[in-house]
Amino acid sequence: MFGVRGRTGELAWYRTGEDAAEVVFLHGFSDSAHCWGPLINAMPGLRALAIDARGHGESGLPQEPIRYDGHRDDAALVLSSQPREGGVVVVGHSMGAMAAAHLAASRPDLVRAVVLEDPPTGAPPADPRSWSEPQWLAELRALDLPQRIARGRADNPAWPDDELEPWAVSKAQVDPRLFDLPFQEAPPLTDLLAAITCPVLLIHGDTDRGSLIATTYAAHCTQAAAGDFQAEHITNAGHSVRRDNRPQYVAALTAFLDRNG
Repeated sequence: MFGVRGRTGELAWYRTGEDAAEVVFLHGFSDSAHCWGPLINAMPGLRALAIDARGHGESGLPQEPIRYDGHRDDAALVLSSQPREGGVVVVGHSMGAMAAAHLAASRPDLVRAVVLEDPPTGAPPADPRSWSEPQWLAELRALDLPQRIARGRADNPAWPDDELEPWAVSKAQVDPRLFDLPFQEAPPLTDLLAAITCPVLLIHGDTDRGSLIATTYAAHCTQAAAGDFQAEHITNAGHSVRRDNRPQYVAALTAFLDRNG
Protein backbone atom coordinates (compact mmCIF):
# COMPACT_ATOMS: atom_id res chain seq x y z
CA MET A 1 0.00 0.00 0.00
CA PHE A 2 2.30 2.80 1.27
CA GLY A 3 5.84 2.28 0.03
CA VAL A 4 7.24 5.62 1.21
CA ARG A 5 6.81 7.27 4.58
CA GLY A 6 8.15 10.60 5.77
CA ARG A 7 7.71 13.62 8.00
CA THR A 8 7.33 17.31 7.28
CA GLY A 9 7.86 19.10 10.54
CA GLU A 10 5.72 17.19 13.06
CA LEU A 11 3.42 15.77 10.39
CA ALA A 12 3.66 12.10 9.38
CA TRP A 13 2.70 11.21 5.82
CA TYR A 14 2.67 8.10 3.64
CA ARG A 15 2.92 7.76 -0.15
CA THR A 16 2.28 4.79 -2.40
CA GLY A 17 5.49 5.25 -4.40
CA GLU A 18 8.40 7.49 -5.29
CA ASP A 19 6.43 9.54 -7.83
CA ALA A 20 4.58 12.66 -6.73
CA ALA A 21 1.05 11.86 -5.60
CA GLU A 22 -1.94 12.71 -7.79
CA VAL A 23 -4.53 12.18 -5.02
CA VAL A 24 -4.13 13.28 -1.40
CA PHE A 25 -6.26 11.84 1.42
CA LEU A 26 -7.18 13.62 4.67
CA HIS A 27 -8.83 11.43 7.31
CA GLY A 28 -11.61 12.12 9.79
CA PHE A 29 -11.52 12.61 13.56
CA SER A 30 -9.98 9.67 15.46
CA ASP A 31 -8.88 7.94 12.22
CA SER A 32 -5.39 8.01 10.70
CA ALA A 33 -3.77 8.04 7.28
CA HIS A 34 -3.69 4.23 7.30
CA CYS A 35 -7.49 4.17 7.44
CA TRP A 36 -7.39 5.12 3.75
CA GLY A 37 -5.37 2.00 2.92
CA PRO A 38 -8.30 -0.30 2.12
CA LEU A 39 -9.77 2.22 -0.32
CA ILE A 40 -6.41 2.87 -1.98
CA ASN A 41 -5.86 -0.89 -2.33
CA ALA A 42 -9.24 -1.09 -4.07
CA MET A 43 -8.03 1.40 -6.70
CA PRO A 44 -4.86 -0.16 -8.18
CA GLY A 45 -2.36 2.18 -9.76
CA LEU A 46 -3.49 5.23 -7.80
CA ARG A 47 -0.55 7.48 -6.88
CA ALA A 48 -1.68 8.50 -3.42
CA LEU A 49 -0.49 10.43 -0.39
CA ALA A 50 -2.18 10.27 3.02
CA ILE A 51 -1.41 12.54 5.98
CA ASP A 52 -1.84 11.95 9.71
CA ALA A 53 -3.66 14.98 11.12
CA ARG A 54 -2.20 16.73 14.14
CA GLY A 55 -2.83 14.69 17.29
CA HIS A 56 -3.63 11.60 15.21
CA GLY A 57 -1.59 8.66 13.98
CA GLU A 58 2.12 9.46 14.26
CA SER A 59 1.84 13.25 13.91
CA GLY A 60 2.64 15.68 16.68
CA LEU A 61 0.22 18.03 18.40
CA PRO A 62 0.88 21.80 18.42
CA GLN A 63 -0.24 23.55 21.58
CA GLU A 64 -2.85 25.80 19.97
CA PRO A 65 -6.62 25.74 19.47
CA ILE A 66 -7.95 22.98 17.23
CA ARG A 67 -9.10 24.64 14.01
CA TYR A 68 -9.95 23.38 10.54
CA ASP A 69 -7.75 26.07 9.03
CA GLY A 70 -4.91 24.66 11.13
CA HIS A 71 -5.47 21.28 9.48
CA ARG A 72 -5.57 23.14 6.16
CA ASP A 73 -2.20 24.74 6.84
CA ASP A 74 -0.75 21.36 7.82
CA ALA A 75 -1.87 19.81 4.53
CA ALA A 76 -0.55 22.81 2.59
CA LEU A 77 2.82 22.44 4.30
CA VAL A 78 3.13 18.80 3.26
CA LEU A 79 1.92 19.44 -0.30
CA SER A 80 4.26 22.40 -0.73
CA SER A 81 7.18 20.16 0.23
CA GLN A 82 6.38 17.75 -2.63
CA PRO A 83 4.51 19.80 -5.24
CA ARG A 84 2.82 18.33 -8.31
CA GLU A 85 2.45 20.48 -11.41
CA GLY A 86 -1.18 21.39 -11.88
CA GLY A 87 -2.06 20.54 -8.29
CA VAL A 88 -3.64 17.44 -6.80
CA VAL A 89 -7.09 16.06 -6.12
CA VAL A 90 -7.74 16.21 -2.37
CA VAL A 91 -10.14 13.69 -0.81
CA GLY A 92 -11.26 14.32 2.75
CA HIS A 93 -13.62 12.59 5.16
CA SER A 94 -15.51 14.44 7.89
CA MET A 95 -12.89 16.55 9.72
CA GLY A 96 -10.56 15.94 6.78
CA ALA A 97 -13.27 17.04 4.36
CA MET A 98 -13.52 20.39 6.11
CA ALA A 99 -9.74 20.72 5.97
CA ALA A 100 -9.87 19.87 2.25
CA ALA A 101 -12.57 22.49 1.66
CA HIS A 102 -10.53 25.14 3.46
CA LEU A 103 -7.48 24.13 1.42
CA ALA A 104 -9.32 24.27 -1.91
CA ALA A 105 -10.79 27.66 -1.04
CA SER A 106 -7.50 29.28 -0.07
CA ARG A 107 -4.83 27.42 -2.06
CA PRO A 108 -6.07 26.86 -5.62
CA ASP A 109 -2.41 26.59 -6.63
CA LEU A 110 -2.22 23.29 -4.75
CA VAL A 111 -5.69 21.82 -5.39
CA ARG A 112 -7.21 21.16 -8.80
CA ALA A 113 -10.28 19.27 -7.55
CA VAL A 114 -11.70 18.22 -4.19
CA VAL A 115 -13.84 15.36 -2.86
CA LEU A 116 -15.75 15.88 0.38
CA GLU A 117 -16.98 12.72 2.09
CA ASP A 118 -19.77 13.61 4.52
CA PRO A 119 -18.31 16.83 5.96
CA PRO A 120 -19.90 18.60 8.92
CA THR A 121 -22.13 21.44 7.80
CA GLY A 122 -20.31 23.95 10.00
CA ALA A 123 -21.53 26.85 12.08
CA PRO A 124 -20.75 30.56 12.34
CA PRO A 125 -17.24 30.92 13.82
CA ALA A 126 -17.30 31.52 17.55
CA ASP A 127 -14.72 31.92 20.26
CA PRO A 128 -12.86 28.66 20.87
CA ARG A 129 -14.84 26.47 23.23
CA SER A 130 -13.84 23.65 25.52
CA TRP A 131 -14.60 20.08 24.56
CA SER A 132 -13.97 16.64 25.97
CA GLU A 133 -13.16 13.18 24.75
CA PRO A 134 -16.32 11.50 23.44
CA GLN A 135 -17.51 8.62 25.59
CA TRP A 136 -17.46 6.19 22.66
CA LEU A 137 -13.79 6.96 22.00
CA ALA A 138 -12.84 6.67 25.67
CA GLU A 139 -14.52 3.27 25.79
CA LEU A 140 -12.67 2.08 22.68
CA ARG A 141 -9.31 3.32 23.95
CA ALA A 142 -9.80 1.29 27.14
CA LEU A 143 -9.95 -1.95 25.09
CA ASP A 144 -7.05 -3.88 23.62
CA LEU A 145 -6.69 -4.17 19.84
CA PRO A 146 -8.58 -7.48 19.38
CA GLN A 147 -11.42 -6.13 21.53
CA ARG A 148 -11.56 -2.90 19.50
CA ILE A 149 -11.68 -4.90 16.28
CA ALA A 150 -14.49 -7.03 17.71
CA ARG A 151 -16.40 -3.90 18.75
CA GLY A 152 -15.97 -2.46 15.25
CA ARG A 153 -17.30 -5.67 13.70
CA ALA A 154 -20.29 -5.77 16.06
CA ASP A 155 -21.18 -2.11 15.47
CA ASN A 156 -20.54 -2.16 11.71
CA PRO A 157 -21.33 -5.65 10.38
CA ALA A 158 -21.41 -4.48 6.75
CA TRP A 159 -17.85 -3.08 6.73
CA PRO A 160 -15.29 -5.03 4.70
CA ASP A 161 -12.91 -6.96 6.95
CA ASP A 162 -9.88 -4.95 5.84
CA GLU A 163 -11.38 -1.75 7.29
CA LEU A 164 -11.48 -2.98 10.87
CA GLU A 165 -7.83 -3.20 11.92
CA PRO A 166 -6.67 0.25 10.72
CA TRP A 167 -9.81 1.77 12.23
CA ALA A 168 -9.15 0.03 15.55
CA VAL A 169 -5.42 0.87 15.60
CA SER A 170 -6.12 4.55 14.95
CA LYS A 171 -8.29 4.94 18.03
CA ALA A 172 -5.38 4.15 20.35
CA GLN A 173 -3.18 6.66 18.49
CA VAL A 174 -5.33 9.70 19.26
CA ASP A 175 -3.31 11.99 21.52
CA PRO A 176 -5.42 12.51 24.69
CA ARG A 177 -3.89 16.00 25.07
CA LEU A 178 -6.08 16.95 22.10
CA PHE A 179 -9.00 17.38 24.48
CA ASP A 180 -7.09 19.84 26.65
CA LEU A 181 -7.03 22.33 23.75
CA PRO A 182 -9.92 24.63 22.83
CA PHE A 183 -11.86 23.84 19.66
CA GLN A 184 -12.75 26.45 17.01
CA GLU A 185 -15.94 25.90 15.02
CA ALA A 186 -15.76 25.93 11.22
CA PRO A 187 -17.66 28.39 9.02
CA PRO A 188 -20.70 26.96 7.25
CA LEU A 189 -19.83 24.54 4.47
CA THR A 190 -21.91 26.59 2.04
CA ASP A 191 -19.66 29.62 2.71
CA LEU A 192 -16.59 27.55 1.88
CA LEU A 193 -18.16 26.22 -1.32
CA ALA A 194 -18.84 29.78 -2.44
CA ALA A 195 -15.08 30.38 -2.32
CA ILE A 196 -14.02 27.18 -4.15
CA THR A 197 -13.62 27.52 -7.91
CA CYS A 198 -12.23 24.06 -8.70
CA PRO A 199 -14.50 21.02 -9.31
CA VAL A 200 -16.10 19.60 -6.15
CA LEU A 201 -17.65 16.19 -5.50
CA LEU A 202 -19.74 15.96 -2.32
CA ILE A 203 -20.38 12.36 -1.25
CA HIS A 204 -22.95 11.66 1.45
CA GLY A 205 -25.07 8.82 2.74
CA ASP A 206 -28.44 8.46 4.47
CA THR A 207 -29.16 10.67 7.47
CA ASP A 208 -31.12 7.88 9.15
CA ARG A 209 -27.85 5.90 9.15
CA GLY A 210 -25.79 8.76 10.55
CA SER A 211 -24.82 10.82 7.50
CA LEU A 212 -24.31 14.50 8.36
CA ILE A 213 -25.52 15.70 4.96
CA ALA A 214 -29.18 15.48 3.98
CA THR A 215 -30.26 15.62 0.35
CA THR A 216 -31.95 18.96 1.04
CA TYR A 217 -28.69 20.39 2.39
CA ALA A 218 -26.80 18.97 -0.60
CA ALA A 219 -29.18 20.96 -2.81
CA HIS A 220 -28.26 24.11 -0.85
CA CYS A 221 -24.61 23.28 -1.46
CA THR A 222 -25.29 23.01 -5.19
CA GLN A 223 -26.77 26.52 -5.17
CA ALA A 224 -23.91 27.95 -3.07
CA ALA A 225 -21.01 26.45 -5.02
CA ALA A 226 -18.95 28.85 -7.10
CA GLY A 227 -17.56 26.24 -9.47
CA ASP A 228 -18.43 22.88 -10.99
CA PHE A 229 -20.25 20.97 -8.24
CA GLN A 230 -21.68 17.46 -8.02
CA ALA A 231 -23.47 15.85 -5.08
CA GLU A 232 -23.50 12.04 -4.95
CA HIS A 233 -25.97 10.39 -2.58
CA ILE A 234 -24.82 6.85 -1.83
CA THR A 235 -27.52 4.67 -0.34
CA ASN A 236 -27.10 2.15 2.48
CA ALA A 237 -24.32 4.27 3.95
CA GLY A 238 -23.93 6.50 6.98
CA HIS A 239 -21.13 8.82 8.03
CA SER A 240 -18.31 6.50 6.89
CA VAL A 241 -19.65 6.29 3.36
CA ARG A 242 -16.69 4.45 1.84
CA ARG A 243 -16.75 1.81 4.55
CA ASP A 244 -20.50 1.28 4.42
CA ASN A 245 -20.77 1.04 0.63
CA ARG A 246 -17.33 0.73 -0.94
CA PRO A 247 -18.42 -0.35 -4.45
CA GLN A 248 -20.58 2.73 -5.04
CA TYR A 249 -18.03 5.01 -3.41
CA VAL A 250 -15.20 3.68 -5.60
CA ALA A 251 -17.38 4.07 -8.68
CA ALA A 252 -18.18 7.69 -7.83
CA LEU A 253 -14.59 8.56 -6.97
CA THR A 254 -13.20 6.81 -10.07
CA ALA A 255 -15.59 8.68 -12.36
CA PHE A 256 -14.63 12.00 -10.73
CA LEU A 257 -10.90 11.26 -11.04
CA ASP A 258 -11.35 10.28 -14.68
CA ARG A 259 -12.83 13.74 -15.32
CA ASN A 260 -10.49 15.72 -13.12
CA GLY A 261 -7.41 13.60 -12.41
